[in-house]
Amino acid sequence: MKALVTTSLDPLTLELRSVPDPRPHPDEALIEVHATALNRADILLAIRRPVGSPLGLDVVGTVLSPAADGSGPPAGTRVTGLAANNAWAELAAVRTDRLAAVPDSVTDTDAATLPVAGLTALYALQKAGWLLGKHTLVTGASGGVGRMAVQLAHAGGSKVTAWVGSEARGTGLAEFGAKVVAGYEEPPTTPADILVDSVGGEVFTTGYKLLRRGGMATVFGNTVRAELRLPADWGHARPGVRIEYLFLLDEITRRDVPADLALLLALVTSGKLVAELGLLTPWTDPQPAIAALHSRSVNGKVVLSM
Repeated sequence: MKALVTTSLDPLTLELRSVPDPRPHPDEALIEVHATALNRADILLAIRRPVGSPLGLDVVGTVLSPAADGSGPPAGTRVTGLAANNAWAELAAVRTDRLAAVPDSVTDTDAATLPVAGLTALYALQKAGWLLGKHTLVTGASGGVGRMAVQLAHAGGSKVTAWVGSEARGTGLAEFGAKVVAGYEEPPTTPADILVDSVGGEVFTTGYKLLRRGGMATVFGNTVRAELRLPADWGHARPGVRIEYLFLLDEITRRDVPADLALLLALVTSGKLVAELGLLTPWTDPQPAIAALHSRSVNGKVVLSM
């Protein structure tokens, strides 16, 4: 089969190579891949992994061979899920406890946007608990996770402030029910109950200062690559505030991933969640998509069509 793998030319330059077909474990289904998405985590992994390594977490496709242990969907089922860094290929072996069936009303490209971004946004908000009547501040809200977090918080009954780096990056967020604050040099001033942060540095510090007593901050990224700094009175001035880091690949070990993916797919079907496609390119030419993601020039998700 063909697969995209890392090369010695540059960590972000991939090559389409012939590689052996996957040999699924008993709890894995063999998937014919239709589409996959790019995430910033994929870029970080591309930099760190050895030459010739496969990549790709988001997977959408059809089950060719069901899992030998009898778990998961049967052959012929269209599924989406989380692969083990092997989704950028014609075939992928994927654990059945990481897969969910895709309804006919959801396209391959829409389904490809959901596993990493959708689950991260969902879990970040679930950690905060009850959303109805609360105020949620989402930083870096222009990215794939941020845009889904805005929508999910709004659907849960929360007032939402979407904080983005520029006016252009905030395009479309107001239509999702958010108050958009553009520019990190001019921060929001409205107190919040929930902070969902992916930026880090001073943006996190500012967002934290806006949290009310008993609030919750969930951090899932650090795009500025800076230390997280708390104000000197961080605990005394904000009693009961919790801070938690969310690492998706660890979080899913304690979650019912098929049920959570099914929830996201149902929200897409009902129109309560828009699977925002920022860029769609063929997987045989991934470099423009990688460059767009790396430069943050795309709002929404970047998807490769197989």
